[in-house]
Amino acid sequence: MRLNIPNLLTWLRILLIPVFLMIFYVPDTVISLHHKHYMGTLIFSLAACTDWLDGYLARALGQTSAFGAFLDPVADKLMVAAALIVLVKLDYVDMGIAFIIIGREIAISALREWMAQLGKSKSTAVSMLGKIKTAFQMAAILLLLFHEPLAGLPINELGTLLIYLAAVFTLWSMVYYIRLALPQIARK
Repeated sequence: MRLNIPNLLTWLRILLIPVFLMIFYVPDTVISLHHKHYMGTLIFSLAACTDWLDGYLARALGQTSAFGAFLDPVADKLMVAAALIVLVKLDYVDMGIAFIIIGREIAISALREWMAQLGKSKSTAVSMLGKIKTAFQMAAILLLLFHEPLAGLPINELGTLLIYLAAVFTLWSMVYYIRLALPQIARK
């Protein structure tokens, strides 16, 4: 593994996960829930920015690597799973919605790994539908973490609407990827 800026940013994102989780497990008498909302939103935003930045820098600096291509989506999925678990604990997200999103990520990651072993990884490459799913998911998580009204906008309600839309796109994209893999599945 070459240690380069994109890989360091990915490792930073992974290291932010326990920091993010600890904030929400500190007693409310030490850090108020109000401040936890701000701090959690800030850390998740930072993680989302490093996700974009590490990919951009890897391409711009010619520092792409097989390890980076493996680690980047793992870091993303871990951060999203951590945020969803916190949101379920806070009763801001239904457990079923979190299960749909986390379960899909595990299932599609396994499907992609299997397809890569068959030499067919391009057939399950990230699609525009997957990118739309990710956009809804990230926006929803950020709004739900922030949780409080902002400029008269009901942030929590908007986040709840977006997380349900993200779940719909999550299922839709899962069906899409499975359909792409069906010819290989039928052969096995």
